[in-house]
Amino acid sequence: MNSPLSRNPLMDAIKGLACAAIVWHHLAFYGPMSDVVHLQAPTLMEWLYDNARMAVQVFLVLGGYLAAASLAPQRVARFDSVGAQLLRRFVRLLVPYAVALLLAIVVAALVRPWFDHPSVPEAPSLAQLLAHALLLQDVVGEEALSAGVWYVAIDFQLFALSTVLLAGVRAWPGLPRRSAATVSTVLVLVFTAASLCFFNRDPAWDAWGWYFFGAYGLGMLSYWAVHASRPGLWLAGIALLGALALGLEFRARIAVALGTALGLVLLMRRPLAVSGWSGMALLQRWGQMSYSIFLVHFSVCLLANAVVSYFWPQDLLANSAGLLLAFGLSLRVGRILYQRVESRVPAWSMAWRWQASLIGMGLLVAWLELLA
Repeated sequence: MNSPLSRNPLMDAIKGLACAAIVWHHLAFYGPMSDVVHLQAPTLMEWLYDNARMAVQVFLVLGGYLAAASLAPQRVARFDSVGAQLLRRFVRLLVPYAVALLLAIVVAALVRPWFDHPSVPEAPSLAQLLAHALLLQDVVGEEALSAGVWYVAIDFQLFALSTVLLAGVRAWPGLPRRSAATVSTVLVLVFTAASLCFFNRDPAWDAWGWYFFGAYGLGMLSYWAVHASRPGLWLAGIALLGALALGLEFRARIAVALGTALGLVLLMRRPLAVSGWSGMALLQRWGQMSYSIFLVHFSVCLLANAVVSYFWPQDLLANSAGLLLAFGLSLRVGRILYQRVESRVPAWSMAWRWQASLIGMGLLVAWLELLA
């Protein structure tokens, strides 16, 4: 999900902070280490359980911001082929995703015989593997093989929706460039409003991109606001759109998305002098690797929970240390995935090989467990 456009230090730092929040949310969500620690630190664990997940909204807004920067920085599509854009995006998402899912399948198979916990996925079926390989698992109702894989599928849907929308405006016969920019803006506003005021209020739509397009569209609008000569009008429009959505039904996730979009405009137009802060470089590194960290952290957390609960099931110190170790190892394994897989420019042939490996390993694991 990273691109050269995302190599803004401030944006990387925001990604890094949001990524850390997501990892800690899942550490609090998936026990049993968190269950033990909860007895002594209930406020902290409940906050991580209930609120840290809101960082997903930050990623959705940032995703829209970067999509606008890549696809239509001047509010007019600058690409020629929709198919080429979608294929490139699919391959970039899929290769590290397939590697991480393969790891999740192996880790789950290793711990399943001796770690009886609801967080451990069952051995995968062929339908389940095919759905994951095509980013369709939630659409067709297959159980996820790893935490957070829904987001990868939604990210691709949102990018595809934005690409098709912008390409449709560009293909409009005889439409002048300035008018095309206006039409693109209006369409993004309409789709964003529809998502915020209708689709996002009905959980039945949450397997589809338009449920999340409200936050993504706010990100697109925030990019255009940053580069506008009169940003005040854009800020007012974003604020009014958010106020309308929250007035219809207050949702904390939408409030976070709105705050992120408005904050991005202000921060990117007037960057704060925070480069001297000692933690900035660390957050930037996390942000650069955020996709890889996001993909692998469930496997690391699952393994850490299994080991600690087996040897020290009720020991507070061991379980607290286990949470910290799982967080640190998630960063480390994520870095390896980033350096060896994500940072390299993938080809479709590589994506196909990893898809085949994912399906093959999943079937092998299921077959071996059937024989056992």
